Amino acid sequence: MASPAAGGEPSRSAIVADTTSGHHLLTIHGYSCTNVPTGQKISSAPFQVGGHRWRIDYYPNGTNSGIADYVSLSLVLAEDATAAVKAKHSFCFAGEQEQRQEAARRLKSAPVVTYSSRGCCFFNRYSTFITRKDLLKSENLKNDSFTVRCDIVVVHGYRAQEAFVPVPACDLGTDLGKLLETEKGADVVFEVDGETVAAHRCVLAARSSVFAAELFGPMKEGKADGCGIVRVEDMEAEVFKALLRFAYTGTLPETMLKEEEDVTCQHLLVAADRFDMGRLKLMCEEKLRGYIDVGTVAIILTLAEQHRCEALKKACFDFLANPTNLRAAMSNDGLRHLSASCPCLLAELMAMSLEH
Repeated sequence: MASPAAGGEPSRSAIVADTTSGHHLLTIHGYSCTNVPTGQKISSAPFQVGGHRWRIDYYPNGTNSGIADYVSLSLVLAEDATAAVKAKHSFCFAGEQEQRQEAARRLKSAPVVTYSSRGCCFFNRYSTFITRKDLLKSENLKNDSFTVRCDIVVVHGYRAQEAFVPVPACDLGTDLGKLLETEKGADVVFEVDGETVAAHRCVLAARSSVFAAELFGPMKEGKADGCGIVRVEDMEAEVFKALLRFAYTGTLPETMLKEEEDVTCQHLLVAADRFDMGRLKLMCEEKLRGYIDVGTVAIILTLAEQHRCEALKKACFDFLANPTNLRAAMSNDGLRHLSASCPCLLAELMAMSLEH
């Protein structure tokens, strides 16, 4: 390539790694029951990232006596590969934005490792993830369960590129979030629990069939009062604001769901079902799975039945399949109230208790 003229802009080129990235979430349910001897592993089901099958080996008491106080994790190539696979990975607890940012930092500094069907060819192939003592004190251990996020980047090869134009990540959610915050161009006002919230009809209609019907369909005349304010009944203002935030950005506010998270998730699940926002409903289901215990299982089970949350309902029944949990829950007022609110659920519970 010709040299640039004196004082001119230099030509550019780049060497680019062709990569595919992805992540896998592994939940350890009943951590206290996974007390296998040091060096013994429990393997996850295989999963796909970057065109290859992987699994995670979980060592509750370390891989050897030198690290027996640690919970260790290992990423393993779970296929008969004809050639070695180059990849890098990192483990962290799955959680909110701060932990996802930590995962990105760890992955960026992780070494590229060569894998074969017999394991990792270079470097230690296991991670001393956390000491058992620290895990027991960690807020990431809830109801004897925790979830690990494994981020993986598979390197397919390298190529020379004569010129490049850096393209930033999509910031549509950020921009729409600012639009909601500034209320610029807002053309609808909601009154919720004594508060008013301004929003944009087109955004809401694009995100929810219920909003579309209320704001543009035949229902619109009956929803607004003489001043054009749409009244939302039977919902807390903070829950509705979180619903709108999700409609604009696809995320929940970082300041939300910190205190009384389980109760907030219950209300938000009801709101998501009411406004036909399926992804938000599934996110609430997943969060509520982590809050199932003797004191909450009745209300969560009732909620799952009333709002057609089959995965959440199954998680409640899995919890109650343990005879100890079932006996403790049956002595709780919540389950006794099922006879009035959801008699069909009570019948299922009675059938299950007879089976055990």
